[in-house]
Amino acid sequence: MNGLSRRILAVAVTGLFGFSLPAAADTPKVVNARIIKLGKTSYEFQVTVQHVDASWDHFADRWEIIGPGGRVLGTRVLYHPHIGERQFTRKLRGVTIPEGVEHVIVRVHDKLHGYGREKLIALPTGKSRDTGFK
Repeated sequence: MNGLSRRILAVAVTGLFGFSLPAAADTPKVVNARIIKLGKTSYEFQVTVQHVDASWDHFADRWEIIGPGGRVLGTRVLYHPHIGERQFTRKLRGVTIPEGVEHVIVRVHDKLHGYGREKLIALPTGKSRDTGFK
């Protein structure tokens, strides 16, 4: 059953019976992120994504690091669905973030809904090279 068929069925069930079917897969969201400083402007990101991947047509296919002005600073492509995994963590190494930037946004994308819930993350400061999971 494709996405359009599921939506039509959900509308029909809601109209006939007064309740809705649960979504086969929700919009994706970033639930945790960890940032490790590798060098002066180089970072590693470890990001936990929550999404119920349903098929090759509907799965979380990437997450991105967004800097000032909406500029994409790094992209981690997810090449296949993670069916059966509600959450999964992947890393991206060597993301260059300009000096002086204190926060970035991590956002996730899926093939059906587009961008999901994003997370604002502070970069490591002072002597700390690692934010831990937030």
